[in-house]
Amino acid sequence: MQLKRVVVTGMGAITPIGNSLPSYWDALMNGVSGAAPISTFDTSKFRTQFACALKNYQEEHYFDKKEIKKLDAFTQYALISTQEAIENAQLLSYAQLDKKKVGVMFASGFGGVQTFEQELFQYFQNNRNPRYFSPFFVPRTLLDLAGGYISMKYGFKGVNYSTVAACASSTVALLEATRTIQLGKADVMVVCGAEASITETAIGAFSAMKALSEQNDHPQKASRPFDAARDGFVMGEGSACLILESLEHAQKRQATVLAEIAGGAINADAYHITAPNPEAESVIQVMQDALEDAGLTANAIDYINAHGTSTPLGDIAEVKAIQHVFGVHAYQLNISATKSMTGHLMGAAGIVEAVASVLAIQHNIVPPTINHENIDVALDNRLNFTFNKAQSRKVDVVLSNNFGFGGHNASIIFKRY
Repeated sequence: MQLKRVVVTGMGAITPIGNSLPSYWDALMNGVSGAAPISTFDTSKFRTQFACALKNYQEEHYFDKKEIKKLDAFTQYALISTQEAIENAQLLSYAQLDKKKVGVMFASGFGGVQTFEQELFQYFQNNRNPRYFSPFFVPRTLLDLAGGYISMKYGFKGVNYSTVAACASSTVALLEATRTIQLGKADVMVVCGAEASITETAIGAFSAMKALSEQNDHPQKASRPFDAARDGFVMGEGSACLILESLEHAQKRQATVLAEIAGGAINADAYHITAPNPEAESVIQVMQDALEDAGLTANAIDYINAHGTSTPLGDIAEVKAIQHVFGVHAYQLNISATKSMTGHLMGAAGIVEAVASVLAIQHNIVPPTINHENIDVALDNRLNFTFNKAQSRKVDVVLSNNFGFGGHNASIIFKRY
């Protein structure tokens, strides 16, 4: 059976550094940090007091009061980025669109954690009286409901489910959607990831694990992948969406093709619940498998959008894996970690970075890794980490990595069409 080719025809984004696709790209090019002190709750007792939250976001500008009552923030973000992606792809203007062959793949790490937290706080504050639970508690909380709302809004009746693989969730969703189209089970897949986890419980829990940066005096500089002074990741929120189509379907409706999905792979460390394997065996394997799936050699890659979370162990393991897979070619390609600007959007990280990867191909520019000040002697600094400033170069093929707690690894490769 010959697999169908899969292309990207639309994108949308709402991120801590831009509430639309153009503003997101502009901020990436200018090295804008999305980190700032948290203003939605009192952080005075927290070890980490900042995050990469959305800026100037007002839900009433996007939804009416009835909708707001039904939708957790993560679902709101998902609907916003999806609408932009669908408009960007001009998908609904195609009169012959068979909505039974349009599917939705959604990903998140936490789902409706804001609602869950608010409902429990209210329950305990009212002497554990169950009458205080909202009838919207369950539909606001369930992770898969965002994909359900997308399908209901647009009438998409094809394949519809959600993926959870911690911080690799939305990259897994992209690969699952790609397979669905390759096998002819859908003509179009709307792939979305969203996260809204800047809450007391999430910040407190990750702080307890000592996973978050504690550079409260300089939050904008706290996310510093590959820098010697990195001390943890910075929580981010937002959403992104990609419209994937079979090449045949895209050509039939004369869509603009933004990039092609060349291949990808998924595996597991089977090592530790939170820490990466220091030998990076499975990270090496997942990149090698992605190249094999794409039918490409290591020398074909121009740019790696690294997972690069700004954690002491994770950054070293990923760089070690890159050097193993790419050998001497590692010194010819660009590496950058856009989490230095957006923070870590957890389950939505992969798709937000997929958008950055496709934009890099479109514009032949590699977004930077900002906040670099100190050389880490544990890393090979002959590598081009694209420190502090975007770099122009020919970008035909991009590999994007995402790894998650539980040992989840995923790599996806985009190429110029």
